[in-house]
Amino acid sequence: MKKKYKYITGLCILFLFFTGQSPAGTDIDNRIYASLLKKHVKNKKVNYDGFKKDEKLLDEYLSILSHTNVKMLSKKSRFAFYINAYNAFTIKLVLTKYPGINSIKEIGSFFSNPWNKKFILLQGRIVTLDHIEHNILRPIFKDPRVHFAINCASKSCPALRDEPYKGETLETQLNDQAEKFINDKKNTFIKADTLFISKIFKWFEEDFSNNPLLFIKRYMFKTFKKKLDSSGPDIKIDYLNYDWTLNR
Repeated sequence: MKKKYKYITGLCILFLFFTGQSPAGTDIDNRIYASLLKKHVKNKKVNYDGFKKDEKLLDEYLSILSHTNVKMLSKKSRFAFYINAYNAFTIKLVLTKYPGINSIKEIGSFFSNPWNKKFILLQGRIVTLDHIEHNILRPIFKDPRVHFAINCASKSCPALRDEPYKGETLETQLNDQAEKFINDKKNTFIKADTLFISKIFKWFEEDFSNNPLLFIKRYMFKTFKKKLDSSGPDIKIDYLNYDWTLNR
């Protein structure tokens, strides 16, 4: 009986070593990524110089993601996995040209943009950031809060969170991201009879049930919501210009 127990334990250890995840379907091992985020993400800014110095560690984490069998994960953990993958591979994409760029858009060309560049190994396929966002995150999980969790390495993006997303805490993390973004006066404010909001709400209007105002009200602080309500039902909506400068 003891031999059998040791054999099973050994297999579990090997499984964890090669896949970075437990056989029980829980989150993968995000410790490397967690340490990198804690070290290089401060006050909503990303220290790409620091990530460049620690690029080998980032590559180790990306290798864990690339060799993870997501089918072994719970739905919440899969959701968290793909958010982390999008954000971590976005950092890697920036590093391929950094420090010679001021915007992620400079990585593209006349014929392509950075989001349809094939460089991500997942599930035995080479895919793009667009694939993760538009073929997995949006259609499968159908949660508009994802737009405040994934980061496009730009100043007008929702801030890169300084910790990995985890299945067990995902609900709290997504709510926190949406709340922080919407209540930031740079992203949402009232001027005269107009509510100015991020272009994210325009680009992905259908994800917000074609009613971004209703979504925004759900996450507004009480004082902000009171001010909006006092503006009356005919308040206009305008979209802010998007700053694609690197979020450093």
